[in-house]
Amino acid sequence: MYTKTFIQLNKNDSTIAGGKGASLGEMIKAKMPVPPGFVVLADAFNRFLVESDLLVDIESIIKKVNHNELHSVTKASETIRQLIDNAEMSRELAEKIITEYKKLNTKFVAVRSSATAEDSSSASWAGELETYLHVTENNLLKTVKLCWSSLFTPRAIYYRFEKKMHKQYIAVAVVVQKMIDSEVSGIVFTVHPITKNKNQMIIEAGFGLGEAIVSGQITPDAYVVDKRNFSILDINIAQQKTMIIKAGTGGTKKIKITKNDQEKQKLSKKQIINLTKLCLNIEKHYNFPCDIEWAFEKGKFYITQSRPITAL
Repeated sequence: MYTKTFIQLNKNDSTIAGGKGASLGEMIKAKMPVPPGFVVLADAFNRFLVESDLLVDIESIIKKVNHNELHSVTKASETIRQLIDNAEMSRELAEKIITEYKKLNTKFVAVRSSATAEDSSSASWAGELETYLHVTENNLLKTVKLCWSSLFTPRAIYYRFEKKMHKQYIAVAVVVQKMIDSEVSGIVFTVHPITKNKNQMIIEAGFGLGEAIVSGQITPDAYVVDKRNFSILDINIAQQKTMIIKAGTGGTKKIKITKNDQEKQKLSKKQIINLTKLCLNIEKHYNFPCDIEWAFEKGKFYITQSRPITAL
């Protein structure tokens, strides 16, 4: 079994589906509006490394890394990623992934790395591993391999050493999810991450795809909401000059926002309250403060990710 649909997973499956995959399965079970998808399980990555005889090579390269020297980390990263890129995925595995993709009945998918040692309350691989948006059938298999090899980006290698995980074996699962072509997207912290006020939720929102916020390319709107009575305590509108959208043939592109729209508030008051209620349900379900990624398309909110807030 090298793939599982979200519906077959729950929060206890992070060892096989990674933190993201397990969380998406858990939220689908809890009837949250999560776009459908499946996970290429960590076992598929393990099998790929064994079949291509890469396991020993990678371990020996990591062993020689001096994580305090940028050159050492970068060289190790380039070597390992090249080895993974050049290795062949088994036909059986490739066919399984494409079969599951076709069941989603969509042209475009988001493909995200999901490390099996990620997203606990003490460690988060968020931002260390790679995500690819608007992936099509043509480049799906290559993208899965890119997600596998993103376990060895310079940042991810350094993070291993920093968190003293460099001697443990870490696998990576890959989340393949129907792509939401968001008009507005963003992040919600169900507890104020700065003041740590448990009664306040912060919503960040920007036009277009959420990558612009996650990668720090834009400053989002920020709304502070009182979770007890859903009153909006603060609205901070940020000027947004560019946004990331779907490129016609797959992948993404950055475009300029018209002058009239640059100063616009991204979510209406009603939308802010609806999103607050949805995220409050997620927090109640997990019973801990959550860092949630969301997308809004054609009048509906979707949840694309949820994890514990590690800063608390």
